[in-house]
Amino acid sequence: LAYVSYSSLESVVENSKEGYYLALRQTQGTIRTAEPDWQPWLTFFLNALQRQKRYLEAKIESEKLVMAALPELAVQIVDQARQHGRVTMGGMIRLTGASRNTLKDHFRRLVAQGHLIRRGSGKGAWYALP
Repeated sequence: LAYVSYSSLESVVENSKEGYYLALRQTQGTIRTAEPDWQPWLTFFLNALQRQKRYLEAKIESEKLVMAALPELAVQIVDQARQHGRVTMGGMIRLTGASRNTLKDHFRRLVAQGHLIRRGSGKGAWYALP
């Protein structure tokens, strides 16, 4: 399974509740007429999608900047976590051929910087995106 970041449209709606309820009331008031007016609701909904799109674009750009500042080995670790949902020390040793101590240092920094979270301890430990 590939990791897909979750992003909620609900939070965009939550931040514009007044507009949401106004558009909903305006459209609902015409719903049982011969010519329902969908314009208020559609305008609100499309604007909410546009705000969400802008937020996601900013999030992607921010992540690109963060990833560009990381060492190549750290980027490989994060990519593995993103692609597979989790990453282990042993898996990265096999994949990269890097030494356990070098990888340990990169994992430690990635956890400290908030790029990964550690689950478990010892040989059974694995890492995932926050």
